[in-house]
Amino acid sequence: MAELIKVVVDAMGGDYAPQEPVKAAVDAIKERKDISVILAGQEDKIKKELEKYQDYPKDRLQIAPASEVIETAEPPVFAIRKKKDSSIVVGLNLVKRKEADAFVSSGSTGAVLVGGQVLVGRAKGVERPPLAPLIPTMDGVSLLIDCGANVDARPSHLVQFAKMGAIYMEEVVGIKNPRVAIVNNGAEEEKGNALVKETFPLLKQTEGINFIGSIEARDIPAGYADVIVCEAFVGNVILKLYEGLGTALIKKIKEGLMSTARSKIGALLVKPALKETMKSFDATEYGGAPLLGLKGLVVKTHGSAAAVEIKNAIFQCVQFKQQKVNEKIAEHLQPLAAQEDSHEK
Repeated sequence: MAELIKVVVDAMGGDYAPQEPVKAAVDAIKERKDISVILAGQEDKIKKELEKYQDYPKDRLQIAPASEVIETAEPPVFAIRKKKDSSIVVGLNLVKRKEADAFVSSGSTGAVLVGGQVLVGRAKGVERPPLAPLIPTMDGVSLLIDCGANVDARPSHLVQFAKMGAIYMEEVVGIKNPRVAIVNNGAEEEKGNALVKETFPLLKQTEGINFIGSIEARDIPAGYADVIVCEAFVGNVILKLYEGLGTALIKKIKEGLMSTARSKIGALLVKPALKETMKSFDATEYGGAPLLGLKGLVVKTHGSAAAVEIKNAIFQCVQFKQQKVNEKIAEHLQPLAAQEDSHEK
């Protein structure tokens, strides 16, 4: 029998909690037999939602009671310290104590980031854990790293992001020798701000990654690189523009197809192919953004995530656990940490 992967889902996190997280949990355990889900949150509200569902394997779904909720506007450090019975803190502590393999939340990004580092803890050798979502491209997907965790990153952080991203793409997505590029405002090596200029030569010298140089934002959707390296401010802007432009294009295409009688007839003919194409460019199909470099697995989904995105994030955790990505990241970064310790001594 396959190993049962235990995933904690923050039932109180996100714009549509607890409805969507609970639905995602039920759908996940119905679709796959190798998953067990723990719903962390206010027990009465979770049980009320679960009353909507009858035909699911109840032995693979538990509730971890948590009376408090961390709101999006709350200061993350303060919230993690003061709301010890919140769904985020309870869920992360289950991962910390090895009572669960992973934690998925659509709640406060800041609280998840702070809690992940403070409660679950960084793996040895990791300077800053980055958020790394998969984004759709013409060739499949690319990993955008970092998209929101480290706004004021240093060159050494970006080098680690490149290494972690390459491991993730090879082990989880299955891309051999993934192409790594740094986001820049031109293809030439001398271009860029101070951070990019300082990081570029370090990436060129880094062994174990397939560094191909700079990538301009317009080339990201074309799939020119498999790992897109940047600090969190740039990464978050890229991600939000990606999502907003995708939504706008889909809306305009639908409007165009419904504008005349002739276009409506054409729409019926192209609908199957168009639906499949749109699905491939839907970010929710790829789950959430893992916070890489921790001692346990933490995945952040959009605050507006519906059940399908949360469910896919749960499935993402299974693959991540099975491929032992955290262990492989630590394995690659620990020798460097040992070298730095010896230099300091």
